[in-house]
Amino acid sequence: MFHKTALSRISKRLLSFKTYPTPNQNALKFVSPERAISPLENKTFEFGSSLQAVHSPLALKLFKLSGIKSIMIGHDFLTVNKQDHINWANLRPEVTELLDEFLTADREPTITKELLDSEEDSLAANENDTEVVAMIKELIDTRIRPAIQDDGGDIEYKAFDEETGTVFLKLQGACKSCSASEDTLKGGIESMLMHYIEEVKEVVQILDPEEEIANKEFERLEQKLKDRKETSPPPPPPSL
Repeated sequence: MFHKTALSRISKRLLSFKTYPTPNQNALKFVSPERAISPLENKTFEFGSSLQAVHSPLALKLFKLSGIKSIMIGHDFLTVNKQDHINWANLRPEVTELLDEFLTADREPTITKELLDSEEDSLAANENDTEVVAMIKELIDTRIRPAIQDDGGDIEYKAFDEETGTVFLKLQGACKSCSASEDTLKGGIESMLMHYIEEVKEVVQILDPEEEIANKEFERLEQKLKDRKETSPPPPPPSL
């Protein structure tokens, strides 16, 4: 017969986590239906490295796993972005096991109180918001954000330029590095904002410095390949 303490320990470790694919093949969404991961329901926290994760004991532990590129922590889900060469067949069980051990032990907070108190939701109403900005935030928060979070991502409001009608946003989590992010931004978010708010004329995505560098390098490589193709001599005719 099992000792009561042993039974209790076993039952505590029966947390179930569900994993869902995202539009980004390098990102998986881990959902915790039984226990909250972050205490804040609408706010997410994204970390691109262990240096950025100093206020998240959970993220620090996850970054010790090989091949993790970035981590986003939500109320009941966790999105992990992996490096291209890493196989999910190996990484997925490692993340699930670590998440289970961390939440079951319940010895450390997922996010420190210092970060929770200092971070504000960019889509929260602010007394300094103009009427247009308030409408933009409300529409994003109620109509756009839920769909993006379903795909393991999130969206952050940055600014609105009244002169040009440009809304500046930042995509996070699975949506940030997804190949379809531009379609999401223009075909989905921009179209909806322009439809309901006539002052909005354009939506522009704000990138992290690392992402801007990567995009410039990719554009440089594409141009180099294009130039090489244009200057290459035509192949000789086949010999008879």
